[in-house]
Amino acid sequence: MENDVIRRRLEELAEPDYRDFHSRLVPGKGNILGVRNPVLRGVAREIVRQGDPAYYLAQARDDSYEEVMLQGMVIGLMKGDIEVILDRVARFIPKIDNWAVCDTFAAGLKITRRHRERVWEFLMLCTQSENPWEVRFALVMLMDYYTDEDHLPALFAIYDGIGEKWDHYYVRMALAWAVSDAYIACPEETTAYLKADRQDDWTHNKAIQKIRESRRVTAAQKEGVRQIRR
Repeated sequence: MENDVIRRRLEELAEPDYRDFHSRLVPGKGNILGVRNPVLRGVAREIVRQGDPAYYLAQARDDSYEEVMLQGMVIGLMKGDIEVILDRVARFIPKIDNWAVCDTFAAGLKITRRHRERVWEFLMLCTQSENPWEVRFALVMLMDYYTDEDHLPALFAIYDGIGEKWDHYYVRMALAWAVSDAYIACPEETTAYLKADRQDDWTHNKAIQKIRESRRVTAAQKEGVRQIRR
């Protein structure tokens, strides 16, 4: 499907009120058309159904927030060789410049569940990047697909390393989110991690805030983590 056709379609699907609302959630983005994510996913599925997503990606442009988001959604729907898909992922990552594209892209890469070891290797390289959005992407991927008892010790070591290096707001927000998600999966182990004071005060307290805001945490657990807030 040609990019010009896609762009006209997106303009037809755009909602001015939603554009204004979403622009407030994604600071600094002046090229938002106002197309809701479920609608964008429908367009992505249509592109893939037509049978040549590689052609679309080869000539897709980055003129709007939605056009970039759509490319990530198409990659997430692609089937086939994991190495080919990871190459697509690697080429897309430099286009990420906001939390919404980052987190939506990560959530869509469900092929990870069938190739966990290989994607883990790929993500370890991402954690060493000098690009904060690539690091956030790695954190969100690790949180989405690897937060379990088996991976938790390795995850905590990764979180420590990132916490020591990065002061970027969206990296630290992802760290706090990842620690809170680890608590939901493994509360005892994560409580011990929090008590060990291995993150800075802001990240530590933000993680506790997110734990306390979760509907999957009991009142007793919320009170317990409140007591270790700094």
